[in-house]
Amino acid sequence: MNWDYSPKTQDLLSRMRAFYDEHIYPNEGRYHSEMAAFRAAGNAWQTPKLIEELKPKARAAGLWNMFLPHAYKGNGGISNLDYAPLCELMGRVVWSGEIFNCSAPDTGNMETISKYGTDEHKQQWLEPLLAGEIRSAFLMTEPAVASSDATNIQCSIKREGDEYVINGRKWFSSGAGNPHCKIFIVMGKTDFDAPRHSQQSMVLVPRDTKGVTVLRHLSVFGYDDAPHGHMEILLENVRVPVANILLGEGRGFEIAQGRLGPGRIHHCMRSIGAAERALEMMCDRLLSRTAFGKKLSEQSIWHERIAESRCMIDQARLLTLNAARMMDVAGNKAAQAEIAMIKVVAPNVSTKVVDWAIQAHGGGGVSQDFWLAEAYAHQRTVRLVDGPDEVHRNAIAKIELGKRGALKA
Repeated sequence: MNWDYSPKTQDLLSRMRAFYDEHIYPNEGRYHSEMAAFRAAGNAWQTPKLIEELKPKARAAGLWNMFLPHAYKGNGGISNLDYAPLCELMGRVVWSGEIFNCSAPDTGNMETISKYGTDEHKQQWLEPLLAGEIRSAFLMTEPAVASSDATNIQCSIKREGDEYVINGRKWFSSGAGNPHCKIFIVMGKTDFDAPRHSQQSMVLVPRDTKGVTVLRHLSVFGYDDAPHGHMEILLENVRVPVANILLGEGRGFEIAQGRLGPGRIHHCMRSIGAAERALEMMCDRLLSRTAFGKKLSEQSIWHERIAESRCMIDQARLLTLNAARMMDVAGNKAAQAEIAMIKVVAPNVSTKVVDWAIQAHGGGGVSQDFWLAEAYAHQRTVRLVDGPDEVHRNAIAKIELGKRGALKA
């Protein structure tokens, strides 16, 4: 297989690297300073001025909405394979995706509305999302059930005349803390008695609808992830028009599978970018420090870890590219095994490499003086996001067993 990136992607990647060198890396300190000032003032849920300053620059550079696989009114139109190196670059700086309007969960939500929404949905919500004017959140996970099995969710969506009435409690609703978050995609059950995978539906719920209460933010290893945030949300007799349903009643699980495939591989792409940066930082630290009479870079244990990191990162990247190619040529459903494999491999690789980089930095590695502690918290979380490792391993095993069973049938 030929893994050469297309001329279009090579051009985008070149321009993105230049953008990072000029605008992203030099401003990492400023970003954290602005967020620290918000926290000190008692309200972290604000968008740093830096973000709003850089968005127009990204648009002017033609680096905007690159994630969208099917073009919509001039936005997007890039394959999963071509998007991979661009998304990987964004993984090097956690907050940078928003600059290019390519951050989760907005990317998945925009793709969902683009694929499953009506013309009215697209005009009201997709277009302002694509313009970067508003943000969104995806409400699926619940605190009361094992949400790794989406059929467990208990949020109810009951039809009453021309409205749906929604009741439930959601948590880890990423993006709901952003002050610009205006729309939720909510997954719940419209028919508790239907077949297991036909009970769920998805509806669009404006953030300011009566009965929507953000109870609290949930920290991740102590990080509030503001202004993005992972929120616990109570939905009490929330009423929305019947027209707000996506695709139709009982189609929620189908939409979830279609939405989570691209979301999973995007996480993996970013994880590889994080691992690459961690390896670079590991090497730089080892070359600059001396212990017991020689540089740390001369210690054999670090040779082993550096070599293992390079092998693991490149293996993960190739597996990701293969999954992306399968999605492009055969569709998300046909690429189920490839997506599951990389969703297991990539975050485990990045977590391990970041962990070694922390070890190389000593006490500094777990402090706020370096990016590594934040990176570890984020990468460890990716092992749970969009399905935990165990669910994906189970899916892979079933596919392999199915192959053997079919041969013997």
